[in-house]
Amino acid sequence: MTLFFAIVIACLVLTGSAFVLIGSYGLAKLTDFFNRLHPPTKATTLGVGCILLASVGYHAFLGQDPQPRELLITAFLFITAPISAHLMAKAALSLKMSQRPPMPDATRPPAQEETAGE
Repeated sequence: MTLFFAIVIACLVLTGSAFVLIGSYGLAKLTDFFNRLHPPTKATTLGVGCILLASVGYHAFLGQDPQPRELLITAFLFITAPISAHLMAKAALSLKMSQRPPMPDATRPPAQEETAGE
């Protein structure tokens, strides 16, 4: 493998890994449902796409035929991720998720009730 192709494949894998990490972090740290919907469907899809493109490029450089599973994963990922995000957003809109009270803060301890004996 020439150095140029190795660098291109390594850059694709690192870029894909960075996008997956950013998408996962956004899913874990954002508060609202609609804000949480975007990182996994946008950033993670792009990250997995870069990783699969690196895999296809690696096999193409070795002279092997592209693996059908890699091409199928790519096709299903780019078809199903936007559709599932759209359906989840429509379901949340119909449930009026934006009008519900926010979830309690997990870092704050629950309020203790005062007892009459103290």
